[in-house]
Amino acid sequence: MNQILNYFPDLQPVQIEQFKQLQPLYTDWNEKINVISRKDIENLYERHVLHSLSIAKLIKFVNGTKIIDVGTGGGFPGIPLAIMFPNVGFHLIDSIGKKITVVKEVAKELGLNNVTAVQSRSENIKKKFDFVVSRAVTDIPQFIGFTQHLLSPRDRNSIPNGILYLKGGDFRHELDKIKQYSEIYEITDFFKEEFFKEKRIVYIQITTNY
Repeated sequence: MNQILNYFPDLQPVQIEQFKQLQPLYTDWNEKINVISRKDIENLYERHVLHSLSIAKLIKFVNGTKIIDVGTGGGFPGIPLAIMFPNVGFHLIDSIGKKITVVKEVAKELGLNNVTAVQSRSENIKKKFDFVVSRAVTDIPQFIGFTQHLLSPRDRNSIPNGILYLKGGDFRHELDKIKQYSEIYEITDFFKEEFFKEKRIVYIQITTNY
């Protein structure tokens, strides 16, 4: 938790309290429904919360922005970002119902009125969003194919609408296969912890024609 306060010193008291609640909430739910690996639950703030919040270092979403978290698992990066941006709408989806159960309960316990969560595949979602966020659920070309229909043509943030993808390792060969404009951001530019070495945010700009 101290890591969160260190990197985000301007949090409001309600946000600090919400972040503090994440550890006991996820520890409790993880015993019922395993959404986080046993070793990672002890490093929840670094490996899940802070990792998710790297996106908040890259962009400050304007109020009213709509974001979909595809393959959210237990709620990452969506839940930490929803705490950070209370005036931004987050729609969290996963194909596994048990995981969405956890997401719904965590959001309810935290009082996150800006979060909705449904069991669904991205292909079945008809609404439009400003950004798609996710933590490496598949290779980049395939992910674009699954999600580009979700993006609205109307930009309102500091960067055009697109995908913000948290991914580690060497994936440049994946980017060589796509035609969209992309940019890679090193998370170690934001956070100094060893865990973030070779962890990156990939921004992919999606131009829509409708």
